[in-house]
Amino acid sequence: MAAKLIDGKALAQSIRERIAKDVADLHANTGVRPGLAAILVGDDPASHLYVKNKQKACDAAGIYVDEHKLPASMSQADLLALIEKKNADQKVHGILVQLPLPKHIDSKVILDAVSPAKDADGFHPYNLGRLVEGNPVFEACTPKGVIKMIESTGVGIEGKRAVVVGRSNIVGKPVALMLLHRHATITICHSKTKDLPAVCREAEILVVAIGKAKFVTADMVREGAVVIDVGVNRLSDGTFVGDVDFGPVSQKAGWISPVPGGVGPMTITMLLYNTVESAKRFAAAKK
Repeated sequence: MAAKLIDGKALAQSIRERIAKDVADLHANTGVRPGLAAILVGDDPASHLYVKNKQKACDAAGIYVDEHKLPASMSQADLLALIEKKNADQKVHGILVQLPLPKHIDSKVILDAVSPAKDADGFHPYNLGRLVEGNPVFEACTPKGVIKMIESTGVGIEGKRAVVVGRSNIVGKPVALMLLHRHATITICHSKTKDLPAVCREAEILVVAIGKAKFVTADMVREGAVVIDVGVNRLSDGTFVGDVDFGPVSQKAGWISPVPGGVGPMTITMLLYNTVESAKRFAAAKK
């Protein structure tokens, strides 16, 4: 029996409609309009597309976008000065620094310079630390979107065996912590994991985020599992596929997310969500 599709586009749209209502209510009741500073350094085509999509989503939700498109030659010192300025800007409630940055700029230094109170991406060490202790302020957008997608299936997370393939600070580790805080039993897999297929077959919930096209095959998936594919890989013919071999795996899983149209729209949606939550805190502090 074919797996049920977890439609990230449809889920994202329903959440964005609620976000737009929150934005309108917040502005009407407090005069505060949520604002996102979007900082893009260099000419990477993919980065420009990502920022354009994020700006379009913000516009639709009524979120103010303070966009900064900067040359690749910009110095690290000048970028840090801009971030400090945005940290102090009361019209800005979230700050997005689009990655990757040019090689002469240290991404960690830049991301750490963003105020934790405006860390809409959820990358700051303070927010990662809050997530570790189970008391998050801003959760990283992609992992947060993954959790929303799992919850949308109606399959309870509590007590489930969950396997996360990938251990990055951006996806693997945060999503594992989020699942743990929802009382799943977690295994994190990586390049050194022995007998990875056997470990994956134990998963009732399988999250794959390693950046290898069609890496997870049907023989690695438990019958009826919830499979979330975070990967986006461009093939030589220009098409995009995930880290999961979608066709065969969809005949074995219970639920599966597609690529494209799965996690991607949810990542942007969670960026909007975090920005609005920050604006709500700002408005409450003004009272």
